[in-house]
Amino acid sequence: MSYNDYTSCEEFKRLDNMTSPLQPTSTAKVVAASFIGTAIEWYDFFLYGTAAALVFNKLFFPTFDPVAGTMAAFGTYAVGFFARPIGGVLFGHFGDRVGRKATLVVTLVIVGTSTFLIGTLPTHDSIGVAAPILLVLLRFIQGLGVGGEWAGAVLLVVEHGDGKRRGFQASWVQAGAPAGLILATGTFALFSQLPAEDFLSWGWRVPFLLGLVPTAIGLFIRMKVMESPIFAEALKEKPAARIPVLDAITTHPKSVLLAMGARMAENSSYYFFTVFSLSYVTEYLKFPRNTALAGVVIGGCVHLFATLLFGGISDRVGRRPVYLAGALFLAAFAFPFFWLIGLGTTLGVWLAITIGLVGHAAMYGPQAAFLSELFGTRVRYSGASLGYQLAAPLSGGVAPLLSAFLLKEYLGETWPISIYLIAMAGITTVAIIVASETNRRSLGENP
Repeated sequence: MSYNDYTSCEEFKRLDNMTSPLQPTSTAKVVAASFIGTAIEWYDFFLYGTAAALVFNKLFFPTFDPVAGTMAAFGTYAVGFFARPIGGVLFGHFGDRVGRKATLVVTLVIVGTSTFLIGTLPTHDSIGVAAPILLVLLRFIQGLGVGGEWAGAVLLVVEHGDGKRRGFQASWVQAGAPAGLILATGTFALFSQLPAEDFLSWGWRVPFLLGLVPTAIGLFIRMKVMESPIFAEALKEKPAARIPVLDAITTHPKSVLLAMGARMAENSSYYFFTVFSLSYVTEYLKFPRNTALAGVVIGGCVHLFATLLFGGISDRVGRRPVYLAGALFLAAFAFPFFWLIGLGTTLGVWLAITIGLVGHAAMYGPQAAFLSELFGTRVRYSGASLGYQLAAPLSGGVAPLLSAFLLKEYLGETWPISIYLIAMAGITTVAIIVASETNRRSLGENP
């Protein structure tokens, strides 16, 4: 009896049957498919953040003063993060009842389509207030898809992979985020070379429209991957939970809270370094736009390899020591970040962003394996999604907006932002200290 016998969702059953080859899938193929698919989805999600920092204030909120327009653009950016917990619950439900792989195909289509449509939107000058409303709606839909993506991609890897190398193998999924960031920022930087009038007229749209190409490639790759064997075996033994997310909350409440706490410093710092810093460097320090974009691309390249490095180290020394080191580093770097940028040099900007992202990688590298190991197989998709995505609007979603607000409220002083980052690091530090070490835990056992 297969896992399809335990669900009444006919559309997901049909999609899963279409995408399930009979032959086993190698771990390397699963890792590659998850990395590429995740990179594509994060390309779409990060593209919005770059545009929000640099152009959306001018195109969709032109009646605001520059600072208020930037805050409004960051507000629409945050909408995607508030949609992510809903997407996590929705797709976590199907991921635990129908399967990891079929769910991932659906989320990729949702994110790719909404990103393409953002590139076709008329601006405020054309349709007035309807323009930002449509922008918010598409950002919300994009956030739903991304909310269901992360856990599924991670679980396909950890449930196919080698328990002794789980941290390193799962870190490839995490590395999809900096890969997507590099693609998004690099593509945006390329088209920003256009004359300002052309860039604001049509150039900014092209990176969004091009998103359909990698989406099609990602779909082709994901349809070749087999369902997680651990998940399929679990459903042979016992039918899926009727409402997996409720089971996750009632059976693993501590794990959900620990996952949220672990995310606070990681998520807030990432969007601080990659989104808010773009606005700060260009709007306040008056650096050229390409200087800021180049800093994020350079930092993203280093971040990708650092993520893999720290994921591998966590297999040897444990998830907790590596994660804790990253949180403490963030707290220590909260003030030096602004000191480096304040030097007024291009090198200072690039170093500040890159060093910050290396510290972030110490948390991000082991995170996928750590959060997966907190939950049992039958509710792992729902539980990991819930903990991961509930933290998103409370940390990364508001980090650029709150940082911009503090900068305006304190008349350009940056110390309140540093205090905010230290507070986020404090929450994560407590969560990691309270958590148990998980790197030797069998995925078959129920924590």
